[in-house]
Amino acid sequence: MADIHKLAQMLKELDDQLVGCMRCGMCQAVCPIFKLSGKETDVTRGKLALLDGLASEMLTDPEGVNEKLNRCLLCGTCQANCPSGVSVMDIFLKARAIMTGYFGLSPAKKAIFRGLLKNPKLFNALTEMGAKFQGIFTKKVDDMLGSSCARFNAPIIADRHFNTLASKPFRKIVPEMDTPAGSSGLRVAFYVGCVIDKIYPQVGEAILKVLKHHGVGVYMPSGQACCGIPVLSSGDTSTFDTLVGMNVDILKEGEFDYLVTGCASCTSTIKELWPHMYKGDSSRTYDIGVLARKTMDISQFLVDVLKVEPKELAGGRSVTYHDPCHLKNSLGITAQPRTLIKAAGCDFKEMTDAGTCCGCGGSFNIAHYELSREIGSRKADNIIASKAKVAATSCPACMLQITDMLSQKGADMSVRHVIELYADSL
Repeated sequence: MADIHKLAQMLKELDDQLVGCMRCGMCQAVCPIFKLSGKETDVTRGKLALLDGLASEMLTDPEGVNEKLNRCLLCGTCQANCPSGVSVMDIFLKARAIMTGYFGLSPAKKAIFRGLLKNPKLFNALTEMGAKFQGIFTKKVDDMLGSSCARFNAPIIADRHFNTLASKPFRKIVPEMDTPAGSSGLRVAFYVGCVIDKIYPQVGEAILKVLKHHGVGVYMPSGQACCGIPVLSSGDTSTFDTLVGMNVDILKEGEFDYLVTGCASCTSTIKELWPHMYKGDSSRTYDIGVLARKTMDISQFLVDVLKVEPKELAGGRSVTYHDPCHLKNSLGITAQPRTLIKAAGCDFKEMTDAGTCCGCGGSFNIAHYELSREIGSRKADNIIASKAKVAATSCPACMLQITDMLSQKGADMSVRHVIELYADSL
């Protein structure tokens, strides 16, 4: 539980930020959850109105407030389209921190966040053990998509189709790296991220292949921890501060021009949330700012810095692209991944509503799977309608969600990270 003085200060900060909302309702037109439910409390304007009286609401109906706040994907679509420029994501994250301070973390979240994520060695050891024995509990559903399902009824897994843990995580394939700049004259730090490490190590390998091809040196230290977005989204600011501190302490030891990632969520977290939400040791503030300014999505680095260009003649695989919310809405990165797909010689096919959320939303997918699936099902329909053979994106979490949705529909196609397509073409 947070102390009452800290909660009071956070409530005051919220009040100061809420005055910018004009209640114009622009967020209604773009919110993926409101499109399904039509409930005012599901749209940003309704949530901000709720937060306007949060102090009294916490005393009269704290459970109701918490439930409404958590019915949000944190996709940032509302913030990206807000005519008043309200920092909606900042407000929602602070509000969740206030509610977590009021309620405390659930036993399950406390065990996962503070028992596992806060202890990367234990987290890694348990996922490695899980990879060895997962065949007992899962069975393959689709070879092309690589999806599996549970052999037995499981409350959390339910009827999801999912990619299993990799038999060998990326950190075991490439434990660390420290190579000098090559022909490009550049050196980057590579932040791997949890999902690439544990489920999609081939994405990490593709990034290293591409960087080597372009003569870019790599600083990739061992011991990297979670970027912190799962714990911050649940209001656990103390664990967020710990994770940021762990990562900063190892990354600042290297010399590099840019910090690149292959995960949209990690990119936006390091670039946007580390500087604004970290409240830990103030001696790290400068290093956090430096790292944030150097951080780029891998496709942005290749296109904007290395000047990778589309091929004039494309006759390869037909590919469509889904814009991850954390790239499109938070960072405005949309053209670069498409350029990279075309640079791979693929036949690019734009899908309808490529920029709408896929419905994953991290823990939202676990807490509100039916809503998540309904939003994801629409995304899958648009992907299938494009008639492409490959659905590409730039976010491992989106890859998991899209794989689930396409697999359940029996779609004859694969899901790939953009960087895999480009690496294949080299």
